[in-house]
Amino acid sequence: MEFNQLEVDKRILKAIEDMGFTQMTKVQEQAIPEALSHRDVIGQSQTGTGKTVAFGIPIIQNIDEGDEKVQAIIITPTRELCTQVDSQINALLKYYDFDSSAIYGGEDIGKQIKRIKKRPRVLVATPGRLMDMIDRRLVKTENITTVVIDEADELLSMGFIEDIEKILSLIPNRKFTMLFSATMPDRVKNITTRFMKQPKHIKINPKTVTVDTVDQKYIELSENQKFDALCRLIDIYQMPLCMIFGRTKRRVDELINALKTRGYDVEGIHGDMKQEKREKVIERFKNKQIKILVATDVAARGLDISGVTHVINFDLPQEIESYVHRIGRTGRAGKTGTSITFVHPKEMEFLEEIQKYTKSRVEKISAPTKYQAQSAVMERAKDKIKDGIETERQEELGKIAKNLLEEYDAVDIIISALKLLTKNDKKTAKVHLTFETPLRLAKRYKKASAGYRRKNEKEGSYKKNYHKDLSERRYKKDRPYNGDKKSRNNNFRKNEHTQKSSEK
Repeated sequence: MEFNQLEVDKRILKAIEDMGFTQMTKVQEQAIPEALSHRDVIGQSQTGTGKTVAFGIPIIQNIDEGDEKVQAIIITPTRELCTQVDSQINALLKYYDFDSSAIYGGEDIGKQIKRIKKRPRVLVATPGRLMDMIDRRLVKTENITTVVIDEADELLSMGFIEDIEKILSLIPNRKFTMLFSATMPDRVKNITTRFMKQPKHIKINPKTVTVDTVDQKYIELSENQKFDALCRLIDIYQMPLCMIFGRTKRRVDELINALKTRGYDVEGIHGDMKQEKREKVIERFKNKQIKILVATDVAARGLDISGVTHVINFDLPQEIESYVHRIGRTGRAGKTGTSITFVHPKEMEFLEEIQKYTKSRVEKISAPTKYQAQSAVMERAKDKIKDGIETERQEELGKIAKNLLEEYDAVDIIISALKLLTKNDKKTAKVHLTFETPLRLAKRYKKASAGYRRKNEKEGSYKKNYHKDLSERRYKKDRPYNGDKKSRNNNFRKNEHTQKSSEK
């Protein structure tokens, strides 16, 4: 279905045309008509599927231009996503006399208050800052008719779900509500049950998002082999634009420092960085001034960066759902991408669950060798020499070349040139990365049989009571025991000290 088939304001269609869109994505084709008829919509789809336009068009079509108050709010989990959604909504509002505004934590609240006083009709916000503005009565909930919750599963994982419930309960006059989420945990389902009226559930199969566009691979290796493997992959593939994911902020910082020590041009983002610095790093990456970006899951959520060719999961994510979000950074807008995941032998069970969840196969590949990396570097050096030969010959260089050929053998000269082109003293520099414990599969992903559970319930009950009885027998006399190991040890030391004092 094409956008010009929609019965919406011509100004919206003109803006869509200016943005270069003609054909609707699956989620847009299913969600927009439903929302235009004021029906609640649940959109279960990944990033990169056109969600912003899917909710942006119904929002704008529903705005009362004569009313200068905030009429629609879009709630996002992160600052980056907030600014990007706001930017795209304003692109859709190109031919209107009003605009959208973004408010989020980490920026001077005074500036954001000034923006709200300019009377935007649409507000894109993170939950905490939105609650602040509601408490200050700068945003009046009785005027809001449209609510969009974007990336609800991420809002849940970041602990914002109670704020979302409170915000929705404060907005009784909603014409329609739209909720988008890659996954549907129980708490998110609870929101749809409590606050949405007979919603249309649109589900875009994860298979159509990940398998067709992303070539998924993994390397099985130990923790201390990871960093050398990472450096070799970068040397071999010469990735045009690469994102590397670490599990923690500390890991991201250490990876940035280690890669810089080895001579790579790299930057990173995580939650503790100041907003101004994060924005500068992201802008440099977008403009391809840097080719490698290291990030945590939270910092990278919602980033809309085109042209990412490779995603490397240096660490597996804590949640299986986050794997889909990570690899969704590449293979976007019809282009193909590659994801490479480092997996510890103890994490293979986790990888199997990822494959079940995504309904895809992740291909095993061998860890790159030192020889392969060196060969790739040499091959590029050879190409540089060839390019130099094919370019216009410079007279001065020709004279130097002739002089060298008179003194040395041609092969020796080429060997020397290759050495100069491939020389990098930093490649063997020592680096430090803190050991990260391999992930074990969370209990919620394991499906034990009924017999297995019954057996363990009986044995576990016996063992638990046995250890409890043993502990009480050992410490009951003059050594109070409350079941807490630390308290038990403290009581033991206290009584031992009392006993020694009495002996003196």
